[in-house]
Amino acid sequence: MSQLHEKESFLRGALRGLGNAVVAYSGGVDSSLLLYICHAELGDSCIAVTASSHSFPQRELQFSSLFCNTYGIRQIIIENDEFTIEGFAQNGLDRCYLCKSALFLKIRKLASDMKIDWIIEGSNLNDEDDYRPGSRAIAELGIASPLKDAGFTKQDINELSLALGLRTANRPSFSCLSTRIPFGEPITVEKLNRIDVAEQYLLDKGFSQVRVRSHGDLARIETDERGILALSDRALRQRIHDELISFGFRYVAVDLIGYRSGSMNPSKDEVARTQIS
Repeated sequence: MSQLHEKESFLRGALRGLGNAVVAYSGGVDSSLLLYICHAELGDSCIAVTASSHSFPQRELQFSSLFCNTYGIRQIIIENDEFTIEGFAQNGLDRCYLCKSALFLKIRKLASDMKIDWIIEGSNLNDEDDYRPGSRAIAELGIASPLKDAGFTKQDINELSLALGLRTANRPSFSCLSTRIPFGEPITVEKLNRIDVAEQYLLDKGFSQVRVRSHGDLARIETDERGILALSDRALRQRIHDELISFGFRYVAVDLIGYRSGSMNPSKDEVARTQIS
């Protein structure tokens, strides 16, 4: 038995043992695999819950609904206005923790009302290598992470998604739009909206893995090698520049290193100084 098969077998058994579950579902590769297998094991006792918020791109919300409809999974969409969370807009290093805490408290209330015992989410082993203060909220509220418990890495998740024929296999990763704004720079609805439309424009132009990092009036585009090669076309660069300016940016730049996950995360020293203070 292959190692991945062993992990899948362990995961399926663990999910069956829950009896029922709410899956915190974002539409991403990780939570899509978790939701698919959970539904396969628990049927209608598995419910997907997706949050609609300013920080969640509309394209991802639409995809999540399409995924659930495709596989016959019941989905509940809840409103989560992050700007009502004290401290969120100030964008401190604990922003993700504050937001995750508020979201999972809402999901926990929903699960309780529906008499569902378990709330699960899609973190994997590789997430432990990144700066993810939201994981503290997950631990504090008793949210289970079955993929991590079964030893799944990001590569495992992609491989199993492909083997199962899921439409999320090798889908580019996306994250909360608030991660595009440097810590300490206030977050506004206007900033999130222009980031959203700018990224959607680039996706519509054929870019795949892409981020529009917002530094005040400057848009810094991170994309993969294929995207960087496409930007060697001067006419395309001009069109992208003009379009992003029309969205409210004043300057548009391309990051020479290209896309990397968590490029705006704080350094370990910054995190340590915050914890000490």
